[in-house]
Amino acid sequence: MLPPVETEEDWDTVVRDEASLSPGVADLCARLGLAGAPATRFAEGTQPVYAVGAEHALKLFPAPAAADGVREARVLSFLRGRLPVATPEPLAAGEYHNGWRYVLMSRLPGTGLAPAWAGLSPPDRERIVTEAGEVLAALHALDPGPLGGALGPGDWGAFIDRQRAGTVARQRSRGLPDAWLEQIPGFLASVELPRAPRPTLLHTEFMREHLLVDPAGRRLTGLFDFEPAMIGDPAYDFVGVGLFVTRGDARLLGRFTRAYGRALPPETLLAYTLLHVYSNLPWYLKELPAPPDGTLPALAAGWFGTA
Repeated sequence: MLPPVETEEDWDTVVRDEASLSPGVADLCARLGLAGAPATRFAEGTQPVYAVGAEHALKLFPAPAAADGVREARVLSFLRGRLPVATPEPLAAGEYHNGWRYVLMSRLPGTGLAPAWAGLSPPDRERIVTEAGEVLAALHALDPGPLGGALGPGDWGAFIDRQRAGTVARQRSRGLPDAWLEQIPGFLASVELPRAPRPTLLHTEFMREHLLVDPAGRRLTGLFDFEPAMIGDPAYDFVGVGLFVTRGDARLLGRFTRAYGRALPPETLLAYTLLHVYSNLPWYLKELPAPPDGTLPALAAGWFGTA
């Protein structure tokens, strides 16, 4: 049985303690008809995720994240066969003990794009980025109406207002220096964002870490991790693209946007970077080059400009 998780301290202790999770994982696998199949935890991810045998993956959601489990199961069911690449097939989902939820899904074939990237040739990288742009365009072309009751935030303008109100405090808590913090209110005020955009299904973390390629790195094969999916402005999904797919490479981002079919203003994308629910500008500044003049407009051009 999986131990209870009620607080952040519980989360930090329990979710990282494989010894406390493994008996419950084995019990749940047996209940799902997979008794005896080896369950090996993936190293990545906020939630515990296990490869169960060669064909299944089991994702667990402690009580504070139970809504994420419901959301992921709904989105995966909605996406069946609708994208140019594979998404996990949901096989079972429901409640377990102590408020935990689970989603049992098919395990996608392929290799993670993030670890494969360094070994890809420039032409292979360009082809993969082109295919990624086509996948995101296909996702954004879907009518998310059937998911309206399951995905937030509902009122996009109100969501933006909430995020804007907490942006400086959020970035300060993450250690952003004052020289950047004092620029944020003026920069956000200078960027006009839609308050009622065309409703679009958003992955929200479209990044190399959630994309798969074939073993030779010749083509994109899969997209996964839809627990934080939302409905909102399609530009919001380009935060992950610019930061974690093209990583400040203007030529690659240009290729991506041409495949997607639309280019977006760099200032808009940096604004959404600051407003994103997982925004951590100090971390991004360590991962990507910062402009020498240390201004947000220059940062927007450097990270989200295209060529």
